[in-house]
Amino acid sequence: MVQSRHARSEPAVLDARREEGYGIGTRVSCEATVDGVHHPAEIVERKLDKAGGLHYYVHYTEFDKRLDEWVPASRISGLHSVGSGEGLSRASTAPASDLLAGLTGDQKMTRRLKRQFAEMHHVGPGVEELPPLDQHAEKEHQEKTKVKNVQSIELGRYQMDTWYYSPYPEPHASCERLYICEYTLKYFRKRRTLLRHLAKTPLRAPPGDEIYRSPPPPASDPGRVGGAIASPPLSMYEVDGKKAKVYCQNLCLLSKLFLDHKTLYYDVDPFLFYVLCERDAHGSHVVGYFSKEKDSAEGNNLACILTLPAHQRKGYGRFLIAFSYELSKKEGRLGSPERPLSDLGAVSYRSYWMRAILEALRDHRSAMSIKDISEATAIRTDDVVKTLESLSLIKYWKGDHIISVTQKIIEEHMRTIANQKTIDIDVSRLHWTPYGKLDGRR
Repeated sequence: MVQSRHARSEPAVLDARREEGYGIGTRVSCEATVDGVHHPAEIVERKLDKAGGLHYYVHYTEFDKRLDEWVPASRISGLHSVGSGEGLSRASTAPASDLLAGLTGDQKMTRRLKRQFAEMHHVGPGVEELPPLDQHAEKEHQEKTKVKNVQSIELGRYQMDTWYYSPYPEPHASCERLYICEYTLKYFRKRRTLLRHLAKTPLRAPPGDEIYRSPPPPASDPGRVGGAIASPPLSMYEVDGKKAKVYCQNLCLLSKLFLDHKTLYYDVDPFLFYVLCERDAHGSHVVGYFSKEKDSAEGNNLACILTLPAHQRKGYGRFLIAFSYELSKKEGRLGSPERPLSDLGAVSYRSYWMRAILEALRDHRSAMSIKDISEATAIRTDDVVKTLESLSLIKYWKGDHIISVTQKIIEEHMRTIANQKTIDIDVSRLHWTPYGKLDGRR
């Protein structure tokens, strides 16, 4: 009798819970929009729609925050019928302290080891590892950004779902969709307001200097694409944050919708922004960008990088990274990106470093030292060492790193990346002078 009573009461308890709703912080199973499968999730926020129905903002605990979303109560249930998540890209979001806790043995948890581990796995420190003042600021940031405000944007010909919170001012921050001018990056709540703006503005390109333009195909073969020849053709613009402050602030607000880290969108003066555009008869259409400090104390050649979701998997991410290293070569210094990297940024950089280093080894045809590779590629030596270690092409012998490689091994590795989408840079078409040279740029 007792078992029967419990069996009958379980559905009643579930129905009552659905009536009153799940509380914030409750662990549930939720059907994800991205694949239609149930996954473990946590209730982050809740609201009533106009008809009085409950909607929940959920975070899928196995995956990155970019998949967080508002869902109706009908897609939520108790923790059962959970899918495997094979159709999604898993991304570790655990702090370094949690990952390090799994290490055993007599290893000493020094600050250096923690830093190396965090860099290897591209994760930031946990809140408890920050100084007290930073802990308070980080907790405030996490609370404020836990629910993304703008759900989608319209930029040029594309509509894109957003991934994260961005600090757009009110009333724009409360809009379900923002309409953004692809030339000025000004944002509007209504499409008709955007169209009026487009009719008035003379700008059809970013407000900076065009420092690179991809070469046209030869007259004898106008349909050729490959190497540095791109279709549509590409242009790169250098925009000074001090000279075009509003544009660069708007660019940071836009990028924050797709990057899960803090961006000082109001303090753009110390940065240069390199905006990549597809070019046609109507103008230059932004597809991505990277920024770099005018004077980096750490020697970083890149602070922030983004390829807009509508233009990913076209080779633009690798092109932006390669461009940052071409600028480093012109500056006559080695470069490295600012840490920590996002999960997508880490994948892009590992891929770029691997190809660049393998190509340097292949083309040199004779023994190269780590210093030789760094000078040929402008990649910082510690990044070279980590990449060679990942390829098992380096040995540590009597206090020195020794590269152990043959042309056959190089060719085998090159075959594994042969199908990657790449766009080369024709350095003869790069017209750029490093910031601070005697050309009046300060």
